[in-house]
Amino acid sequence: MNFRPLLPAFLLLSVAAAHSAQAQDAGPERRRRHYDGQARAFYRGPVRFTVGGGVGYYNGDLTSSLGDQFIGPSFTGGIQYQTHPHWQVGGEVSYIRLGAKDYLLDRGLAFQGHNVAGIAFVRWEPLHDEGAYAAPRKPASIIKPYLKAGGGLVLYSPKAFRGTERPNGNASTNYLSAERNDYPALALTLPVGVGFTVRLTPKLGASLEGTYSFTTTDQLDDISTVSGRSASSLNDGFGQLELKLEYAPWGR
Repeated sequence: MNFRPLLPAFLLLSVAAAHSAQAQDAGPERRRRHYDGQARAFYRGPVRFTVGGGVGYYNGDLTSSLGDQFIGPSFTGGIQYQTHPHWQVGGEVSYIRLGAKDYLLDRGLAFQGHNVAGIAFVRWEPLHDEGAYAAPRKPASIIKPYLKAGGGLVLYSPKAFRGTERPNGNASTNYLSAERNDYPALALTLPVGVGFTVRLTPKLGASLEGTYSFTTTDQLDDISTVSGRSASSLNDGFGQLELKLEYAPWGR
């Protein structure tokens, strides 16, 4: 797969992380203070590195039903930075394996695909957390819910076939000819999600997060009106449910 379109975002995030680490290592007395709408001082940061895994879910021409899914793994790694007591920004790269069988038995189609997504996002934490302020008046919050939205690219490489079972090495699979000759192909993706973070230590947290990603392609499953395999021209999408760890090596 061609990962070049995702490299610039990760290089920018790496530079930002290095710069933030230098600023935070300088000590609290040298860190710049910022102020919220109530004139309370807070420090930006720290940088948090995230890693997690879970499952991917497909929604498209073949089905939107959980019972028709060939549930596959989803893995994500990223970086995020707190810019305000209620706001964080960041970037992530995910691998998601999607697959499903047809809800129309007489059509009898199915697919399995490998996908890599790179996104930038903003995260909003609606609840008040004293731990985000320079002079906290109470202990930091243990549980913080959040909403998330972003945008980026997804690199997708599907294979359509006839059948009702997930492909495996023990049986031959009747793969269909590809609808296009440039797989893996790129599409825009717009993820939205919800989750909550549990504070385990001052530097370590765990999050449970569910996201749904809209895309600009109807060929995430290699099944569309291009080949006449489907009469629907609606774009495909996918979901992810993941458990993540958030680690702030320079946190205080």
